[in-house]
Amino acid sequence: MEFVAHSKFQKNLHTYMKKINKESCEIAVTGENVEDTIVVMSKRDYDAMQETLSVLSNKYVIDKINRGDNQFNSYKGGFGNENDY
Repeated sequence: MEFVAHSKFQKNLHTYMKKINKESCEIAVTGENVEDTIVVMSKRDYDAMQETLSVLSNKYVIDKINRGDNQFNSYKGGFGNENDY
């Protein structure tokens, strides 16, 4: 992750916005104090992150993913019956 001083980020805002969207990267904008640092990311990446968090917090979906993963990992080839899928 790239770190940029607040003043430099502010001065080159449009350039950083284009870079963040084009390269799908995050930039940490630093302030005078460490606790003032923020992370800037594209809306597309933010939306994807929120969707991932939503899926990962859904126990029903995670159980289905784990069942599918277990079925895939235990598959030895050949054709089973329809209840195997």
